[in-house]
Amino acid sequence: MLGKTYDQMAVGDSATFSKTITETDITLFGAISGDFNPAHMDAEYAATTKFEKRIAHGMIATSLISGLLGMKLPGAGTIYLDQYVKFTAPVYIGDTITAKVEVVEKLARNRVKMITTVSNQNGVSVLEGEANILAPRAPKL
Repeated sequence: MLGKTYDQMAVGDSATFSKTITETDITLFGAISGDFNPAHMDAEYAATTKFEKRIAHGMIATSLISGLLGMKLPGAGTIYLDQYVKFTAPVYIGDTITAKVEVVEKLARNRVKMITTVSNQNGVSVLEGEANILAPRAPKL
């Protein structure tokens, strides 16, 4: 079943998804991405950085946006065209982050502009951005 079609979407529609970031998430993301930066993987090294402890890969937060677009809004059948991302604060192991997507403009040819944000359990923004997607079309009868 397809998600919301272009015609069903309206400016202001939004969806959220929350996840607590675990040690396993960081290990698996490192294995998938090949990013074993010691800021993510090595507690002794991370203690010497401005963050003072290990941080999650920024792209973990971005991947929650991908999940929202593909599974909630618009949902199945969505094609992710592009994403602008600005990382605004670190994500640590144990943080619960909430991603949000919101429709801000319906463009030509089933394209939709979305504002994308991720915040932590304290309401601190960890990511701000914008995505363009190709929304599912209504099935032809």
